[in-house]
Amino acid sequence: MTDHLDRARELLAAHPVVDGHNDLPWALREQVRYDVDRRDIAKDQSAHLHTDIPRLRAGGVGAQFWSVYVRADYAGDAAVSATLEQIDIVGRLIERYPDDLRLALTADDMETARSEGRIASLMGAEGGHSINCSLATLRALHTLGVRYMTLTHNDNIPWADSATDAERLGGLSRFGEEVVREMNRIGMLVDLSHVSAGTMRDALRVSEAPVVFSHSSARAVCDHPRNIPDDVLALLPANGGLAMVTFVPKFILPAAIRWTAAADENMRAHGLHALDTTEAGMRVQREFEAAEPRPVATAATVADHLDHMREVAGIDHIGIGGDYDGTAFTPSGLDDVAGYPNLVAELLRRGWSEADLAKLTWQNAVRTLRAAEDVARRLKADPVRGRPSDATIAELDG
Repeated sequence: MTDHLDRARELLAAHPVVDGHNDLPWALREQVRYDVDRRDIAKDQSAHLHTDIPRLRAGGVGAQFWSVYVRADYAGDAAVSATLEQIDIVGRLIERYPDDLRLALTADDMETARSEGRIASLMGAEGGHSINCSLATLRALHTLGVRYMTLTHNDNIPWADSATDAERLGGLSRFGEEVVREMNRIGMLVDLSHVSAGTMRDALRVSEAPVVFSHSSARAVCDHPRNIPDDVLALLPANGGLAMVTFVPKFILPAAIRWTAAADENMRAHGLHALDTTEAGMRVQREFEAAEPRPVATAATVADHLDHMREVAGIDHIGIGGDYDGTAFTPSGLDDVAGYPNLVAELLRRGWSEADLAKLTWQNAVRTLRAAEDVARRLKADPVRGRPSDATIAELDG
């Protein structure tokens, strides 16, 4: 295994990880209200966070989509304002650590950052509630640097169904389809993590650009509604899209589904949100874990998902989206952002070629963003379809 780990680190030096989803901005909001002096990520923050620059370096991360997530119970103008605050902290981090982080708006920017030895920093908005049913707000987020939007988070929104809420629309509404078309036009990736299977299929039907799943695994391996059904994975080659495996135990290990449901209920019984990763929240989680030992996923668990996703979607349509700092628990060996070499070593042990691993870690994600940029250029050149949409949800959905 040592030889595999050495090879993994060598591979990542040439083809670093593009990670599709990291919730560090929300963790900074929750823990220290964005006081970056108290959470200086140039230093070891392992007592508080999954993420800091030394561990990103150790993990071979070359590009990170920072999630500018806000919880689904933020609504209307409050959701928009909170999303802007999340975008602001990403900009502040890039400005504070210029030797390590570089703002990336395009695939070319990602390649430039890699050539400079810096970590390309992109942004993804997690949940369509962040645009408050406004296409102009969607465009404004893109102008500010957001390069994907997850159509929903854990709850339905007026124009799209979530994977973890009661089905209401059966997928996308007419306005939801217009959101997808406008995302195609401006070059923002349509992210289908968190959405219902109906929303996945509707978005793939409408989208002319590749879609992404920024942090989702295979439903056939772990039957959780947050994961991707095989029929949807099979649609990715024709679309050109990308499914980025996540490390969240309850999405990859069947036994962890039941345990996490009990842990979430325990959090609510203590008056805490199930996703609370503050010190108080983690203290409650650790106490529960001590009383009820949790099933532990490993790098091999994640590799099982990748083996299946590769078989169904093909090697050109898979990637990595760990969801660090957005989950209370992580797999053994993938404890934090320093762990990616352990996953690559496990895949090497299983016989994955270095050429295929280079696609998994770097090439597929860069190609997907570049393809979305190409579609946007084509659409904007069309005298009719190139115009910004002024459609409203009232007009389209009544």
